[in-house]
Amino acid sequence: MRIKHLLIYSSLVILSLAGCSKKTVSEAIEAPIEKGPVTYKITEDFENVTKTAYAAADINISTGSWNFEDALVGNLPADLKNGQKSVRLRTGKITMNFDVSGLKTLYINHGKYGNDKDFSWQLLISEDGGTTFTPLGEEIQEKNTKLVTDSFQITAKGKVRFQIKKTSATVRLNIDDIIYKGEGESGIIVGTPDTDPGEDPSTPPATEASRDVVIGTDAQPNEGDDSNALFGNPSSANTLSPDNYLLNMSYYVQSYSSSRGTPNWVSWHLDPKTITQVTKRLDNFAGYSGLPTNFYQVANNSYYNSGFDRGHNCPSADRTSSTAANGATFLMNNMIPQAPNNNQKPWADFENYLRAQVVSGNEVYIIMGSYGTGGIGKSGAMTTTIDNGKVTVPSNVWKVAVIIPNGTGDASRVSTSTRVIALNTPNINTIDPDWKKYIVTVRDIEKATGYNLLSALSQEVQNVIELKKDAGN
Repeated sequence: MRIKHLLIYSSLVILSLAGCSKKTVSEAIEAPIEKGPVTYKITEDFENVTKTAYAAADINISTGSWNFEDALVGNLPADLKNGQKSVRLRTGKITMNFDVSGLKTLYINHGKYGNDKDFSWQLLISEDGGTTFTPLGEEIQEKNTKLVTDSFQITAKGKVRFQIKKTSATVRLNIDDIIYKGEGESGIIVGTPDTDPGEDPSTPPATEASRDVVIGTDAQPNEGDDSNALFGNPSSANTLSPDNYLLNMSYYVQSYSSSRGTPNWVSWHLDPKTITQVTKRLDNFAGYSGLPTNFYQVANNSYYNSGFDRGHNCPSADRTSSTAANGATFLMNNMIPQAPNNNQKPWADFENYLRAQVVSGNEVYIIMGSYGTGGIGKSGAMTTTIDNGKVTVPSNVWKVAVIIPNGTGDASRVSTSTRVIALNTPNINTIDPDWKKYIVTVRDIEKATGYNLLSALSQEVQNVIELKKDAGN
């Protein structure tokens, strides 16, 4: 299906959430950011998964892989649930196949299915990667006909994982909204990070015939809530300028540069629907056939033996709701030559951090871009172009993200207390892996690029949130 290149006048940028009381602009700028332990809160609500049979199986959910044994994800009226779905456990157990670090408190919402009789169940913990599990506290006597919350204090210092096990037969247990709260990095990977398995293979990758984007029913709307360009068009991209060419790819929107062979910026919306794991990472890199005929078409193998990853702007793991959505992220107009350690370390971690915010009940508007000329990849030498001079290697890679609680009227909910996270990294292979060391302000990125990133917001709001430097907590 040929995509139409729409001129988008609505806003396109990413912003985030920051907390501050009402102050003057100068007070908001000068107020020191309080330093404290970096905390996290991650919620597994089981909304974005389908398992309709009790048969044992591993399933991928937003927090990671779980093993369900005699358990399913139910959506019947008799299922106790927050939202549309919850776990229904018969005689069996559900077990995490992944670890969590720095956990302080685990919260579990639970209750009886339908009119089932009272029964008991047990929470178990493993500190050796799932080799052995031991009971955490006493068995829980289940008498609840509505969901109730129990909290479990975690004293283990290392990585842990959990198992919920029925200790009596026949009757059924509903579990919903498991919440992890802790300090430091949780270690939970939401989706598969964007590493490039085709980087420097022994033989060039086969050149897949270029393809158009396929637009599914899960594509974002062109305007309004959840649209990829809600916060503005930062470079006034249009369909007349070859080096500032507006492309609406339905799953993201971008300004594309024909002379550089890369996007200037890419903007997209992230919410629980977009990271529903209907499909795994496809790795089906291909040229984009929807470019004007006079544009150079970057191919699947254009980065071969360059020392640089085919670095996604809109990540694969942000678009797993369908093969159409995931495949759109592997079109080469979404790629930049990115130093492998830049792509696979700080950027992969920051992308995971943003997806974790979604799992915790938020939605995120994101814009990512690059600028400058010359990066250092695997070879250790400064490189300005690849693909016989057709693709420019950027010197810097940046991103701005706006995080707001799930809701409606998104644009109107961005205020001077909204948190904005902005990053700007050098495109080098010797980069520090900690993304927090590259936090800047939105104004810093605007000065470097000449863009107006939050143009759809009032100037009063821009003057506050664009000047704050986020703490990275």
